[in-house]
Parts: sequence; structure tokens; C-alpha cells
Amino acid sequence: MASETRYISRVIPRISLHDFEDRIDEITDQLIEAAENVGFFTLIDHGISNEDIESMFALSKTFFDLPDEVKATIPWNPNNVGWEKNSQLRPSTGQPDRKESYQLQFGENMNDLWVKNDDLPGFQTTCLNFMNHTQQVSECLMRCFARGLGFPERFFIECHDISRPNSQSTMRLLHYFAIQDVAGEVYHRAGAHADWDFLTLLFQKDDQDGLEICPGREVVTEFGIGDEWTKVKARTGEIVCNIGDLLMSWSDDRFKSTFHRVKAPCQPGDYFGDRYSIAYFNQPCKDALIQGPLMKYPMVTGAQFTERAMRRNFAALQEKLKVAAA
Repeated sequence: MASETRYISRVIPRISLHDFEDRIDEITDQLIEAAENVGFFTLIDHGISNEDIESMFALSKTFFDLPDEVKATIPWNPNNVGWEKNSQLRPSTGQPDRKESYQLQFGENMNDLWVKNDDLPGFQTTCLNFMNHTQQVSECLMRCFARGLGFPERFFIECHDISRPNSQSTMRLLHYFAIQDVAGEVYHRAGAHADWDFLTLLFQKDDQDGLEICPGREVVTEFGIGDEWTKVKARTGEIVCNIGDLLMSWSDDRFKSTFHRVKAPCQPGDYFGDRYSIAYFNQPCKDALIQGPLMKYPMVTGAQFTERAMRRNFAALQEKLKVAAA
């Protein structure tokens, strides 16, 4: 309920990628400042047109408008791809998110998991084009973060090579259901969580608000969440980026992975309609070796980091459910 949330204003850095090659030093400084002190930032002048973003949202809506029995032919699987509905449980709430999503990757993990061309012509080609454009933006950011941490400039790019069969980077199409009546009910469209990837790039539609952020842990091994939240305005042409657990660990906790949620509307002025967003999760290849420059944490592979993050998330969920049942 609204009375349980304390809102404060925070400056979310707005970073332009205009003339990237000529301004890489300046942009690196801005990104490092944002990563150290906020954990979130917004990109403008990133090279992906509003028209392309709107077209991707239109295609996403067309997919979600398909009958559930068609979407169920491409079910979610352990490779983190496929369609799911009302199935993602959050430790912060102990309840499933009120949404459906379709997770897409490059390469062999998508074998037999693309929606059939007969059901949605051109879907695979359009999605892969958009994913490649978003990857190009991500690689600009990776170069900056590598420079800021003292790694070779292409270090993170090579660890997230989408041409390799064991690539894990994922684009997630999201549909949060319209809300008719929440009287007496407390939940979130997406419960508070931190992403366990390297970096998330989020596309939103104008005025489909709901995203909120809250800085939490000082070290990646904690699960605590603060209680002062900040609303993030949704604008179609801007990409909202957040540091993931992986980059927090890879930076020896120098960069902050920030908790965020999509709040259920509960008062006049909130957005109650269908909400669509597109998240691109930069995740390392399974055999990438992960350790920060100060070696604060033991070296692990990309596969091991993801597995441990999932186990920590599951343990926190079980603790939440145990407390709720007591």
C-alpha cells in the first residue's frame, strides 16, 4: 500500500552517447560516477531510433495477443528462454509477478523456441535485428566499464561474445496485465529484486510508469533492501540501465547493483493499463572467467555465477515463504 512506501527524490544520471568515439573519456567518467553512486542511469543519443523501438513494442504486443495455447508451444526452459505467465516468484513478496514474458537468446539455445513464422511472420528476423542493435549499445558501455576498472578495453565484450554457442545474453519481452481492482490487495507487478546479470538495458513506453528504484546492499553477497524508493519516468526513446550483481562482483563491490520493482498502481494518477517493456540482459558466456581487479571474490565462470545467484535467490524465497507460513 502507498502508506508503506517512503518516496524520495534521487538524481538518475542522463548520459548521452553522441559522438561516442570522440567523447569516450567523458562518457566513461559519467558512467563510472553513475555506477558507483546510483546504480541506475538513462541513455540518450544511443543510435536506436524511436521508430525501431515502437516497432519492436508493436511486435511484442502482437505476440502477447496470441492465444495462450499458441504461446504455450514455446514454454520457458532452464536455458532461460521461452514463454512464461504468472510464474516468476520474488523473495521480496513471496508472490508471482503479475505478468507474462518471452525470453529470447542468440544461437542454439533458441532451437525450436522461436514462435512459428506461420503464427507471427517475420518475428525472428525483427527480434534478432533489434537484439543486435541493443548489443552494439551494450558494447559501448562495456568498453567504458573495462577502462574504468583497468581491464583491456574489449575485455567485457569478449566475455559477452554473442556469436559463441554458450552465449547467455537475453532479451525479454514483458507484458504486465491491466489492473481492474486492487482494493484490499497488496502486490507488485514485479516484486523488488536486483538483476544478477552484468548490465540491464530497459526500454519503456511513454507514460507507462511503474518502475521504482531503491539502493540496497553494499556487498553483492547480501540480500537486504532499503525502504526509500524513487519513481523512474517511462519515456520511449530513453534506455534505462542498471548495474547487475555480476558487474557489482566483477568490480569488487565498487559499482552498485540496485534493487528495483514495478509497483502495482494504488492511487489516482498511477498507470492501471497494460504495461509493456523490453529488457536486454547482458550475461557472460558460460565459460567466461569472472574476478574483479582486487580479487575480492574467488574466480568463477559465467555458468557458476548464474547458478549461485539463482540458488541465493531461491534460498531467500524459501525463507520468505517460511516466515509467511509461520
